[in-house]
Amino acid sequence: MVNEDAAAIASRFLAARRTADGLSDYPGMLPDTLAAAYAVQDRAIAEWQRPIIGWKVGRIMPPLSVRFQADRLTGPIFLSRENGEDMPIFAKGFAAGEAEFLLRVGAAPPSGKKAFTLAEAADLIDAVHVGLEIASSPLGAINDIGPMAVISDFGNNNGLVIGNAIPDWRESGFEEWDVRTLIDGVEVGSGRAASFPDGAMGSARFLFELLAQRGIELAPGQWISTGAVTGVHDARPGQTVEAQFNGYSVECRLVEAEPE
Repeated sequence: MVNEDAAAIASRFLAARRTADGLSDYPGMLPDTLAAAYAVQDRAIAEWQRPIIGWKVGRIMPPLSVRFQADRLTGPIFLSRENGEDMPIFAKGFAAGEAEFLLRVGAAPPSGKKAFTLAEAADLIDAVHVGLEIASSPLGAINDIGPMAVISDFGNNNGLVIGNAIPDWRESGFEEWDVRTLIDGVEVGSGRAASFPDGAMGSARFLFELLAQRGIELAPGQWISTGAVTGVHDARPGQTVEAQFNGYSVECRLVEAEPE
């Protein structure tokens, strides 16, 4: 994919986000490599010109994880809300709620370092919170098309809902906690972060390594949304998404995004 193609695709995604409109299909030729998909994301970040408050990490499942030699993907996060606040979604596109552990970066990774152990990744984290990722994109079929589309449009992210911090998170065993997701009070999924390869901290390690390869610096205070513990649960405006974590709860009401 040439740079002009990446720029045009990024601009079409951003135009749809600005107008809160829907996209019936991927807006261009679908990238066939991770590098090409991240090139679209890089162009979109540059054109969006908004502060990145964090990064979401999602899964790439077999057989695509074998094909692309990666079991995770990432995208930038630009919006956050506190527990109980409304969160906008693209009503003409895709939207879902995901229960996630949110890791706060306490120290920037060392410049030039491109490989991390799990312990080294954990040493760069200063807090772990419960939370929700609100996945949403103008492209309704984004997840059906697959990870190349997801990467292209900010990782299919439209924001975070930040819940309580977990005290003594290193000793809490939080990755083994049973987590539940409810939509309008009805349970739609359950799971544990430990079911991910290397757990939630494995998502942090993945992000540190990938951003180092891409030449992107992380800053203290940014968030890492580590992956959907109970799955990806489709939702629509007016619904309430709640996640329950070992006695902690975080929720939001979804509202239709408005044109800028």
